This record gives sequence, C-alpha cells and structure tokens, in this order.
Amino acid sequence: MMVSIIVPVYNVENYLAKCLDSLINQSLQEIEIIVVDDGSKDGSGLIIEEYARKFPAKIKAFTKENGGLSDARNFGLEKASGKYIGFVDSDDYVTETMFEEMMQLAEKHNAKMVICNIQKVDQNGKIIQKLTQIPHLSEKIVLEDHFSVFSDLSYFACNKLFKKELFDHKRFKKGVHFEDIQLIPQLLLECEVVAQTQNFHYQYLERTDSITKTHTEKGLDILKAVKDVEVAFEKSGYSHKRKELKNFQIFEGVYSFLAYVAFVKSEETFNTMADELAVFRQERKINIQDILSYSRFGKNYLLSLPVKKKIFYLLFFAGQKKLIRKML
Repeated sequence: MMVSIIVPVYNVENYLAKCLDSLINQSLQEIEIIVVDDGSKDGSGLIIEEYARKFPAKIKAFTKENGGLSDARNFGLEKASGKYIGFVDSDDYVTETMFEEMMQLAEKHNAKMVICNIQKVDQNGKIIQKLTQIPHLSEKIVLEDHFSVFSDLSYFACNKLFKKELFDHKRFKKGVHFEDIQLIPQLLLECEVVAQTQNFHYQYLERTDSITKTHTEKGLDILKAVKDVEVAFEKSGYSHKRKELKNFQIFEGVYSFLAYVAFVKSEETFNTMADELAVFRQERKINIQDILSYSRFGKNYLLSLPVKKKIFYLLFFAGQKKLIRKML
C-alpha cells in the first residue's frame, strides 16, 4: 500500500457514509482505509460493518474502547502499512484526487509532508470559507530557505500527507486538547522538504446540529502544546531560527490562545487564562510591540483580521478586560 488513511469514528452516523464514500472513490488505488470505531454509542458501528463487507480490499475496520481522538489515531498508526499516512475526520470528506495528487508530490519532491488547502462547507456542500495554507510559496518548499512556514502554517493533521517514518518515534499526545498543535509542528521539524498543492482537497464540515462547545480552562492546553514544541525545536536542526520560533509563539501562544479565550463565558476562568498568558509572554520576552507587528505570509496579521477581532485583541493588549467582558 502507498497510503494508509486513518479515520477515527465516534458517534457520527449522519455523516460517516459521505466520508467513507469519498475515500472509497479515491483515484489512487493503492490505499487502505483504517476505520477506528472509538466506542461509538450510535449506529456508526453498523455503517462501518456494512462498508467493510462491501469493500474488504480497501477498508480495515477496528473497534476499541473510547479513548479520545489521539488514542484512536495512534491505534490506527499501529495498524497502518502504507508508505504514507493521511488522517480524515469522520464528519468531513475529501475530493476524489486528493491522495493521488499529494502522494505524487511527495514522491516527486522527496517530501516527508505534503499540504493541501481546506474548504469549510455546510451540510448542503455550500462553501462557507476557503482556508489557503501557504499562498506565497511554490509547490516545493525547502525549509532551510523558507522556514517562515514553521510559524505561518495552520497545524491541522487532516489536510496533510505524512511519510510514515515521521511517526517512528512520535505519537499524538493522549488526554489533551489541541493535540495537532502539539504534534504536527514537531513532525515538520523532522522535514527538510515539504510540498504543497493549491487545490482545496479537504472539505471541513461546519455542523449545524452539534452542541455548542463550552470553552473552558482546557484551552490552557494550547500553551502546554507550544511548550512541548519549544523543547523539540531546541533539539532540531532548525534551533538557530530564533525569529521563526518567536513568531510561532506569538501566533499559536498568543493569537490562537486568545481566539479561544474570547469564548470563555466564566469571568473567573477568563481572568485565570489571561494571567497564564501574561506569564507565558513574560517568560519568552514577548512584548506588545512584538505582537502588534507580527506578520503572517508577509502581511501584518492584526490588520488582516475582521473588525470585531481587531477590537478584541487591541482591548486585551491595552489591558481593558472589563470592556472586553461587556463586549462579549
């Protein structure tokens, strides 16, 4: 097999068939689809059984006790036999040529990681938002020459193809949130070359029936993830790239963290997380000017944001927490 596609499943009976159909119909034939039922309580297990019966040459089905997304992905990695690994969430779907094109790019450029663009879609397939990943660089990216990728990239697992050897000594961290931010940058640090396609192969479903997620202190796992990446960074061949490390700390540890904190309803939790961010910034000597002048893809990041987000960030950096709470 050239590509192993790992699909963790938990209570997605309304979406799973569309996801599996998009994988069964891949133009690349040398694939295995590893479906891991992570203790679903709905009809997902029956759907998996049906697909495994219809497509025994492609689908490998497994059932395990519920252990969370990281645990299910790690379980799939143990079963994978492909040269390359892909991850698809079970309520999303992909284009027919996604894995063929990405595998060809990996082979063409000897890249250990390949990236594609993402589209957010609604349940009717209507495009809500296009998320272009690395718009300013070419198909082949030599990291030593373009290490801005380290701080610019969105660290989703699902829009990437990985050479399996990247997982020889690394796994998704169990029992935490934001496991992609914790692991994917560490995998990037193991690469010399990455490749990309500007095609929007990955279709991320914005579900209207999902219960609104409660934003809590689990958001502190973002800061913990950044700290884990910092440890790997210092041991990597890119440890001299200090500017890019600081930009990563600002993007993930400040902007991404605050984007989460903005939806924390408890004032006490909001203040606790704000205090943790202050410590994080102080330890890394990240000042307000660093944050305000931070650029992504060569453009000032703050200026590129919608007005409401600009106001939130500026009020926060000005120390106006009371005004923020009123605004929220």
